[in-house]
Amino acid sequence: MALARGRRNDSGFNYWPGFVDALSTLVLSIVFLLSVFLVVQFYLSQEISGKDKTLERLNAQIAQLSNLLSLEKTSKLGLEDQLAQMRAGLAAAEAERDRLAGAGAGAGDLGKTLDAQKEISARALSQVEILNQQISALRRQLAALEEALDASEKRDKESQGKIADLGQRLNVALAQRVQELSRYRSEFFGRLRSILGDRPDIRIVGDRFVFQSEVFFDTGQALLLPEGRAELDQIASALIDLDKKIPPEIAWVLRVDGHTDVRPISSPQFKSNWDLSAARAISVVQYLISRGVSPQRLVAAGFGEFQPLDADKTEEAYKRNRRIELKLTER
Repeated sequence: MALARGRRNDSGFNYWPGFVDALSTLVLSIVFLLSVFLVVQFYLSQEISGKDKTLERLNAQIAQLSNLLSLEKTSKLGLEDQLAQMRAGLAAAEAERDRLAGAGAGAGDLGKTLDAQKEISARALSQVEILNQQISALRRQLAALEEALDASEKRDKESQGKIADLGQRLNVALAQRVQELSRYRSEFFGRLRSILGDRPDIRIVGDRFVFQSEVFFDTGQALLLPEGRAELDQIASALIDLDKKIPPEIAWVLRVDGHTDVRPISSPQFKSNWDLSAARAISVVQYLISRGVSPQRLVAAGFGEFQPLDADKTEEAYKRNRRIELKLTER
């Protein structure tokens, strides 16, 4: 029975070796195809990586162009150089795209990207042209402003020359007026000296006629004494005569200055030496006006104790510092 089974097995056909050979061949084919696919995939990856670098370089060039566009004073020659570089880069990218057009679907995507970049570059060119027009307009405006500035500087120089000439002529005229006023002042003081005589309480100090306050007022008072009014009558007469002699174009005034000593005043009528000195000057001015002197020719000023002639703390110094000064000066 065992022999019979052996004979039955030997007589049947064995398919297994052929199946194994076929399966091995199929596996080797698949491995070969996978290898070929990996090689092709590696090649495409390298190509796509190169295209990405090209795109990065192109984007960098476009960013550089955008920066250049923000500089209004960049010369047109520099912009054209940048555009030439961009055109060269675009041409190289297009050539690279055409070369890789059949390498796979990725190459088609690169072509679309390059087309988009080309459109962006075209818009950039349009913006550059607009910027060039704006720069040209600004240059024309700058030229017009420079021309106006030159004309203004020329007029300014001419005006400065005229002002300098007028100033010089004015200084000469003022000097002449000062000399004339000095002459009239000397004449006025000479007449007052002849009228008032050589009194120790009336003297000339520089360009001022100085009266001791006792000539016009009692101590601590601003009411004119009768003898003080008599003195002012003569001064008023001299001023009226002088006003007739001095030309009307000379603006002159007689300034009446009131001064006190440093001792504080103790009077309910006057709060300080300022008040007393000002009140005395005003009393003199008002009396001169009442005697016919023009108010336009008179000025009253109070200096208190702050302009002493003698800094000593003696009765004699106090007496010298209490005074009324008359000064013929310009208005």
